[in-house]
Amino acid sequence: MSFIKAGQDARGNDINIFYQDWGQGDPVVLIHGWPADHQMWEHQSHSLAHYGKRVIAYDRRGFGKSDKPWGSYDYDVLADDLKALLDGLDLQNVTLVGFSMGGGEVARYMSRHGGARVSRVALVSAVTPFLLKTDDNPDGVPQEEFDKIIEGLRKDRPDFLQDFGKKFYGVGVVSKPVSQATLDWMQMLCLPAAPHATEECAKAFSSTDFRQDVRSIKVPTLIIHGTDDQTVPIKSSGDKTAELLPQATYIKYDGEPHGLFITSKDRLTQDLLDFTSGSTASGDNRYAVREPLA
Repeated sequence: MSFIKAGQDARGNDINIFYQDWGQGDPVVLIHGWPADHQMWEHQSHSLAHYGKRVIAYDRRGFGKSDKPWGSYDYDVLADDLKALLDGLDLQNVTLVGFSMGGGEVARYMSRHGGARVSRVALVSAVTPFLLKTDDNPDGVPQEEFDKIIEGLRKDRPDFLQDFGKKFYGVGVVSKPVSQATLDWMQMLCLPAAPHATEECAKAFSSTDFRQDVRSIKVPTLIIHGTDDQTVPIKSSGDKTAELLPQATYIKYDGEPHGLFITSKDRLTQDLLDFTSGSTASGDNRYAVREPLA
């Protein structure tokens, strides 16, 4: 297995970040959402590598196969972990793709580390620019909703995550956009995370103000968000991020939930392929399946 050292814990032990590295070409770094791990990118990682990209997907500290230290999980720490990965692999001309919580890492990395090594960024169902409802962010989500996450995790983490997965993919009494097997798979990805990391990351993505971080992004940017996202509401996130980055390409996936990397996996992969190749979105007729590269 492949690991990158990302600093040390309070006891002086190395913190190791697990990653997987596929394909050849310009690097695309995939940053997973909460509370899963890098395997959520199963479809995109395979397809992007198949079509000529070098794909690196890693597990955030506290999740998946990465080390699970006690301590801070704020976005400065997480952005520094991303820097350790990019530096350790000596990646250049990188496209950063952040899903949900991972969008925060992208934004904080771009401001904290000056966007070093990065040529493009994609924010998919991202928590940017600021989720929490405050006096100067009236379209945000009330603190009480985030408090319920912590309460649910502490009461019965597996049960909370199981219910969370249904909302994540837009599953309802009538709506069944994903199979039970996919829900079980998602649960399998989430449970190995450290409970401490799961809670601390929930606090981080719900309370961190990324508005200045987003404004610091000067490279070509793709924003993708589902209009029926009940986990990270588009009004509080995608729409606001697009306002702060008027030169970005903003694609709304009509009727899609938060977990569109599964529910609209082919369309997302095509958009990422086009974006990393220098194209921009123009219409749904572009989403035909490509022939494999030779």
